[in-house]
Amino acid sequence: MGFIDSSVTAIALPSIRADLGASLTAAQWIGSAYLLALAALVLTGGAMGDRFGVARVFGLGIAGFVAASVACALAPNASTLVAARLLQGVSAGAMVPGSMALVARTYPRAERGRALGIWASASAMTTASGPILGGLVVSLGPDWAWRLLFAINLPLGIGALALLRRHVRRDAGRPGTRVDWVGAMLATTGLALLTAALTQGRVSLAVPGAAILGLFIWHETRAEAPMLRLALFRNRAFASINAATFCLWFALSAILFYLPMTAVAGWGLPEAQVTLALLPIPGLVGLLSTPAGRLADRIGAGPMIGTGGALVTLAYAGLALFSPAGDFWGRILPCMVVAGLGMATLVAPLTASVMAAVEDDDQGAASGINNAIARLGGLLAVSLLGGVAAAAYARAGGPVAFAAPGLADTAHRAATGAGFAAIATLAALFAATGALIATLGLRRN
Repeated sequence: MGFIDSSVTAIALPSIRADLGASLTAAQWIGSAYLLALAALVLTGGAMGDRFGVARVFGLGIAGFVAASVACALAPNASTLVAARLLQGVSAGAMVPGSMALVARTYPRAERGRALGIWASASAMTTASGPILGGLVVSLGPDWAWRLLFAINLPLGIGALALLRRHVRRDAGRPGTRVDWVGAMLATTGLALLTAALTQGRVSLAVPGAAILGLFIWHETRAEAPMLRLALFRNRAFASINAATFCLWFALSAILFYLPMTAVAGWGLPEAQVTLALLPIPGLVGLLSTPAGRLADRIGAGPMIGTGGALVTLAYAGLALFSPAGDFWGRILPCMVVAGLGMATLVAPLTASVMAAVEDDDQGAASGINNAIARLGGLLAVSLLGGVAAAAYARAGGPVAFAAPGLADTAHRAATGAGFAAIATLAALFAATGALIATLGLRRN
């Protein structure tokens, strides 16, 4: 639920905008609000699990997520939906690190890397599957069908809570452990201002946002129980793999969020057909991640991440080259297959290398940091690139309102392709940077 809902609205946004009368900025916030809360609070959620008990916090996160999902399904307008999505992200901030901690605590170190590799593969598969699920549900027809994307979390959440109650042993936590509430407040405020600045093009918000994030870093160096363990970044491998994670998830989120909206609202393709272009990533990740992880054990994670990143870069560069022509089936779909091969090659080695870079006592913190950085990459991609696409769309001769519903003429189609080409170009640059960082940072001595 947590990872699907980070991307499930991408292909449904045209329907949501039509049903609720939402602007493009509101549509960006429907995606950004969730990612903002999750990126800012996932480390605090991990600390709360240590303090109050992992299973207890995990269960509370699920319950809160289900309640927020019901609010999303019943939202009467865009503002209410954005607020409900923010509450979803807050709950996911407790839910996601709990799932990682439960896996890490269940398996001994010798098996933990493989178990967390499976967890990471599942997270990548479900993130990429979100738009697919969204397309299938929206294609049912009624304008309100998008509400089912959130309503489905009710039975899923109830089932998850039943399994948790039956199979997971409770722990009392550590009553003396502190939770870094000040750090959580600073991180959330700084990211919110920066997100608003990027989404709305308001430079006046960027300066205080950056200042508050700087204050957050300063606070973390002095806090008794910091939510961000900066000392871990002294390890070159750990720092490199997290920098690569940010770049690769920025690129992936950019494509997953903007390609479906472009294809549906710009090129006029049915949602059900667009889902076919998104199937290669979750399908190939699920099929090939395990053998990719075994191969990484033999030759090292660096070459695997570098190779996968190179394939992803090639795929996104192809999307940038071919999207202005709008040849969805002949060129866009093959590029997505290449992207799927690349992600399948790098996902498991990426997570395993995070775990291998730190000692046992630091694995929970390392997992939380890596996950937070991945969500932060997605948040900034969604927030930043709407303005990039709008500018490219306007330069190509289309109206400023990028992907505005109802426009289907030739000029709009070409300008929409130009807008997405700008996004894909940046995605290719970020993917290439991530691949290079991982290859250099994880070189075997």
